[in-house]
Formats: sequence, C-alpha cells, structure tokens
Amino acid sequence: MNHSRRSFLTTTTGLAAAALLLPHARAAQPQADSLPRKVEPKAMPAEIIHPAKPEDLFTISLAEWSLHRALQGNKMTNLDFPRIAKETFGIDAIEYVNSFFKTKAKDEAYLKDLKTRCSDFGVTNVLIMCDGEGALGDPDAAKRTQAVENHYKWVDAAAFLGCHSIRVNAQSKGSYDEQMNLAADGLRRLCEFADAKNINVIVENHGGLSSNGAWLAATIAKVAHKRAGILPDFGNYQNASDDKGVAKPYDRYTGVQENMQYAKGVSAKSHEFDADGNEVHTDYRKMMKIVLAAGYHGRVGVEYEGSKHSEDDGIKLTKALLEKVRAETFASMRHPTVPAPANDAKPKIVGS
Repeated sequence: MNHSRRSFLTTTTGLAAAALLLPHARAAQPQADSLPRKVEPKAMPAEIIHPAKPEDLFTISLAEWSLHRALQGNKMTNLDFPRIAKETFGIDAIEYVNSFFKTKAKDEAYLKDLKTRCSDFGVTNVLIMCDGEGALGDPDAAKRTQAVENHYKWVDAAAFLGCHSIRVNAQSKGSYDEQMNLAADGLRRLCEFADAKNINVIVENHGGLSSNGAWLAATIAKVAHKRAGILPDFGNYQNASDDKGVAKPYDRYTGVQENMQYAKGVSAKSHEFDADGNEVHTDYRKMMKIVLAAGYHGRVGVEYEGSKHSEDDGIKLTKALLEKVRAETFASMRHPTVPAPANDAKPKIVGS
C-alpha cells in the first residue's frame, strides 16, 4: 500500500475520531515567537471511500529494534531478519536499524544477499532507522555538514533495498528556536540529496526537543521539502526535554495528533500488556483513531521495547492488538452505530 495515501475511509471513523481530537490543554513551549505551538489536524479530504477489507485501514510492519536483545546476543543476525519476520511472526514488511549492519552500508555483496533473502521470503523493505551518524542540527557548521554527509550512504542503501525512507534524529543544542533552525538546515540538505534517490527523510520523536510534538512539527514545516516527514512513535513523547535538557514529558496523544500531518510512517511502541492483551501505557484504540483520522493508511510498525515479556511474545502481543483494533474499526465502519433520536424529535419520513 502506498504509505503516503491520505484518503479518509468513512464519515463514521471521522465522527468517532472527532471526539478524541479536541485540543488537549497544554503549554509546553517556552517562547512565544516560535513556529506553531498548536498544530491543527488537516481537513479531511472531500473524497470518501469505504474499505473492502481491514488491511485497507493500515498494514503492519516489524521494526528490527523489537529483536535487539536477540541481535545483540548473537542469537540472530541482520540477514536473518527477513526470514524471522515472515516465518515466526507472519509479518511481510520490515524496518531495519543501521547499527545491526553498521559496516555494510556500502557492501554491495551484503546488500544483494539481504535483498535476495527478502525476495525469497516475500518481504518488503520499508525503511532504515539511522543512529550514530552525527547531529543533523549540530551548532558547529562543519560537524553539521559532516553529519549530513554521513547519512548519504544510508540513503543509497535504502534506495538499493527498495525502502521508501530513512529514519533520522533531529539532535541539536541551543535555544528552542536555535535548535529548530539548525535541525531544519541539516534536514533540508539531507532531503535535497535523498530526493534524487526517491528516499524520504523522516524524523522520529527520539528524545530532547524532538519529543516535543509542536517543536517537531514546526521544524518539519521549516524544512519545507517534500521528502521531509515524521515517524511518530507512540512511546517516545515522555522522553521530551526543554532546551536546557530538563525533562518535560509530553502527552503522547497530543504529540501524535500534532505530528501525523507529516507522517510517512507510524511506530507502534509497546512495553507491557495486561491480561486482556491491551498495552498498559498506550490506549491503542484511541491512538489509532488519531492516526486514521489524519488520513494515514500506510504501514504501522510493531516496535516492542519492554522487558516483562520475551521479545517474541512482545512482538506477537503488539501485532495481535493492532489486528484487533483494526478489525474492530473495520467492523464499526461496516455496521455503524446510529445515535437514537431525542425523545421529542420527530421521525424523518423519507420522501416527505
């Protein structure tokens, strides 16, 4: 499914989501002159279509970080990832983490092997999450340029593997606005390079000001490039801090709502599940209503990061919850509940 498709599926979902999309009271920004403090959701497209099957709402991918303990413990390698995703979890789309093949970005033989394995197992490569390549918003101009150029090899690798994006970080230092300007500069230059390879550059809310939903949305607006986007992560808004590094946890639902207008992917972070299979920290039904109300119908990545459950169980629980929410949403759209008329309301006679 085209990850950028923005057609909203039904007025039923829109009405259900509207109640959840009322502005959340929040005053998290320190300066009045910065770009928008409140990001309004985009208006719903006029064209309304109806989903033929639950998968039309969204499809599921697997983030490699979900298996970081197995990878770091040498129980599997990056080359095993496509097979394990498909055979163990029944997931046919994957999101890589560059640290698990850090020295292989320019290794053509390795990348060909990886691509062949994906083809053999019928697995689609979605994106590469890139860490450890420098701060794209570094105040030092030379270091910022170096960070931009350090990401080039991952753009090339992503293009070779057939991914649509690389995920990057918007690290910086300075005031609220200074960090925005610096990060936007680095991101824009990287987008200009990536555009020639048809690769998007998407920022995850990954700590610091990047986990402030309003700051991140305003930063991407300032980048002003079609390749720039966001990978909203359900669980990372609590890692927000202000420009002094002081922790300022951000409401996750507000953050996702603010960031969805630029989303080119979604990361369904999970940590712990109760006996009913619900994630303890995130209301997935509420969150997915926000996601769908933004007109997003692409891939939602399973990213289990907890310790209560094994990695395998955590992945399976996250996938099962997403599938359950998707099925419930699909069913409600096929058989919407119509509110009963008020007692004093006169029934409408068709044709009268």
